[in-house]
Amino acid sequence: MALRMPGSQAERDADPSIKTSSASSDQQPRRREQDGIDTGVLRQLARAELTQILDSIIGAKTLVLDPSLAGPLGLVVDVSSLKEHGVDKLFWLEAGALSQAQKNIVYLCRPQRKWTEIIADQIKAGASDTSLSASQRHTYTVLFTPRITQTCVAQLQQFGVYGNLTVRAFPLGLVPLEHDLLSLEVSGAAGYKNIFLEQDRTAVFDLANAMMTLQQAFGFAPRIVGIGEASRKLADLLFRLRNEMPVESGSIHAGALDSFVLIDRQVDMVTPLCTQLTYEGLVDECIGVRYGHVEVSANLDNNDAAAAQGIGASTSAAATLPSVNKKRKYALSNADGLFSDLRDRNFAVVGGILNRVAKRINTDYEGRHQAKTVTQIRDFVGKLSSLQAEHQSLRLHTHLTEQIMSTTMSDDFSVALEIQQNILAGLELGQQEQAIRKMIDQGHGFMSVIRLLCIYSQVNGGIKAKALEGFKRSILQAYGFEFLPFLINLERLGLLVRTIPTRSPFQQARKPLRLIVDDVDEAEPNDPAYAYSGYAPLSVRLIQSAIGGRGATIQGWKGLEDLTKVLPGPPFEAVNQAEEQARLRTPALAKRRR
Repeated sequence: MALRMPGSQAERDADPSIKTSSASSDQQPRRREQDGIDTGVLRQLARAELTQILDSIIGAKTLVLDPSLAGPLGLVVDVSSLKEHGVDKLFWLEAGALSQAQKNIVYLCRPQRKWTEIIADQIKAGASDTSLSASQRHTYTVLFTPRITQTCVAQLQQFGVYGNLTVRAFPLGLVPLEHDLLSLEVSGAAGYKNIFLEQDRTAVFDLANAMMTLQQAFGFAPRIVGIGEASRKLADLLFRLRNEMPVESGSIHAGALDSFVLIDRQVDMVTPLCTQLTYEGLVDECIGVRYGHVEVSANLDNNDAAAAQGIGASTSAAATLPSVNKKRKYALSNADGLFSDLRDRNFAVVGGILNRVAKRINTDYEGRHQAKTVTQIRDFVGKLSSLQAEHQSLRLHTHLTEQIMSTTMSDDFSVALEIQQNILAGLELGQQEQAIRKMIDQGHGFMSVIRLLCIYSQVNGGIKAKALEGFKRSILQAYGFEFLPFLINLERLGLLVRTIPTRSPFQQARKPLRLIVDDVDEAEPNDPAYAYSGYAPLSVRLIQSAIGGRGATIQGWKGLEDLTKVLPGPPFEAVNQAEEQARLRTPALAKRRR
């Protein structure tokens, strides 16, 4: 679950007037403008909340961490900060007794039964340890994030350990992945599965609380526009929580937030099933990006050392480097100037950019031969560290590009991409069915086949009953009957279904929203369709329409009533009139209206 904030790259791609020119990208990597609100405040709030809790526990502490929280927690606080606030040791929360733990033990986990069981077992094991004197007995604190649930409290009481510990909440809500992107960071696909398959709305309530924190920091958004049942429930929760706030903490004033646009994932299931064709998208597709980091071979350091020998690196460095089998995490963020330039580019132009950057860095290195005077040498040494950082970044992204190309140059990738593009455009759908059957017969990857089938079902309004049963039979025979529950869940989610008698929502939206764009400029894009080489995501087009983006002349869903009626879930608009009037009275908006 994520929120894209104002001033995002998607908006700039849709509007040439705010798009950064790349004419000099080989001289100075383009960076996305730091406009909109300062979402770093949310990181500071989360860090302050956690450190305050730790400081309230006197003495050295052992932090026992839910492994699924390591990534999100690492985005708001680092290990050195934890140590500054008394955390002496860190352990994963896993079954078994704790060894060499400090007197104060702090558990940080999600409110789930599997964790309360382990915590209870460890507390009981500590209580039965006769080698500890009364003064050496551990004290226990459990921090549930994002909130305490009565279910977990009841479980701790049932296990007989509730009286032996302190239970507190650590409200880790929306985590800033970038200045314009916030995420709830629910593990894997758990949020989607819980909401739409298991009908568990817990994540919706957690998101509402997180968005209230956002509004308390930046002002309350008076207007909410959305589509979908879950989005409707979220909007209702936001207004209810707003009304329940004390008057002094919820005074009406204009803030930085104008409105929220909420769209259920179910409204646009085609886009996440499609293959992303931007650089960052393919890094995620082919290698994997988790919590803003990518794992690559630690042997990259070896390459860096060898390349750096020309500027004085020790030739013995390679002997002490990690083995090739080890992995190292690299952060992918706008702090890396080269990545900032590459991340939203269509992969077709990445090679040329890397080549230009490599030539520029080489020219800058060669500049040391022209340094004759002490001043010139000092100037070169002064910029040497930045050159080395750029060089390391270039090696990383060249390595990632090579890994991506090993996938994108394969016949399997080309075949799957061609089928995908033809389905999206509605071309020769019968032939695409045959092509998918051929992929199954040839043993292509299971997920590639399933993604294409689901795209076909979503775009075409389902698959004919006989053909669908044939596909299911072939899949189970080719890949194994253990995938039967998976196929059943896809049908329950409406991703793989029998043909409906009417045109699908995608088919009805394709022309009026210009979902297919033929004349895409991949080098200098002026439309979001470049990210998928011709397909503009349905959800992006809906947001453009809702906010009056480029090519749209409406606000909210006005003008799209017929289309929004056929999309999954009801469209809605809700306005808090008092806050809307306060917003309209702000000088900037008043001037704009005049």
